[in-house]
Amino acid sequence: MSISTDVKIVEVGARDGLQNEKNILPTDIKIEFINRLSETGLKAIEVTSFVSPKWIPQLADHKEVYQTINKRHDVGYPVLVPNLKGLQSAIELKVKEIAVFTTPSEQFSQRNTNCSVAESIVNITEVIQLAKQNNILVRGYVSCVLGCPYEGKISPVSVLELSRKLIQLGCYEISLGDTIGVGTPNYVTQLIRLLSKEIPLKKLAVHFHDTYGQALANIYAALECGVRVIDSSVAGLGGCPYAKGASGNVASEDVLYMLNGMGVKTGVDIDKLILVGQFISHYLGRDNKSKVGLASAGKL
Repeated sequence: MSISTDVKIVEVGARDGLQNEKNILPTDIKIEFINRLSETGLKAIEVTSFVSPKWIPQLADHKEVYQTINKRHDVGYPVLVPNLKGLQSAIELKVKEIAVFTTPSEQFSQRNTNCSVAESIVNITEVIQLAKQNNILVRGYVSCVLGCPYEGKISPVSVLELSRKLIQLGCYEISLGDTIGVGTPNYVTQLIRLLSKEIPLKKLAVHFHDTYGQALANIYAALECGVRVIDSSVAGLGGCPYAKGASGNVASEDVLYMLNGMGVKTGVDIDKLILVGQFISHYLGRDNKSKVGLASAGKL
């Protein structure tokens, strides 16, 4: 891999990370959290989800958070939008980028969004059409690409079909989510090679959870295949409220440490990112167990 290769990190801790926490953080802490992330060199920070508080009470303050954060001109601040109502709220706040989500798993779709996969595509189609009318960029998430907590192994062909559909509808990028963290490098390689036959690699991103400690290895496999966009969460925050037993996202600090060691450019300051991880871990009442902080300080 060329050391001049650039990789973009999409930080999802403020949304995917906090939505699975039992304790609801005060709004001002969330705002400070995102503002601190903005100062690390990250180019994309997923801020929140415009979803009903009934479903995700941890993100009930989404409007206030998005309105109040300091938005840098060189940083993207996407929000997750589950439906037209959420999009309409985003439009009112002049959001510039949204993310939509679906899954090839019928059972996961029913439990996550109370609709079938086909119905989710109808919903997404309406959201994307309105978003395009308002010049809003749309990113697509495909969940459970390597396994489902209810259906087990997922067909790579079904992931391809769904990803292709999202691209056709207008998503500029597809983030492939290993929602329960069951993937291994061989499966990652097989999936990406299949998808890349029809979808340009520049339109693919990866989103790995670290349930079995495979996330970094899976990311490396994706990089070897040519993927250059990685979703991660500072301090490894996150999980999925609809996937029992799914652990957190891969830690942004660990991803950055690996990339730095490979000579890959990200533009992110690892020391600043570590401090942000310590900040949010403190307010969540947990230790940031990553050893990257020691490594960065030259103590390992």
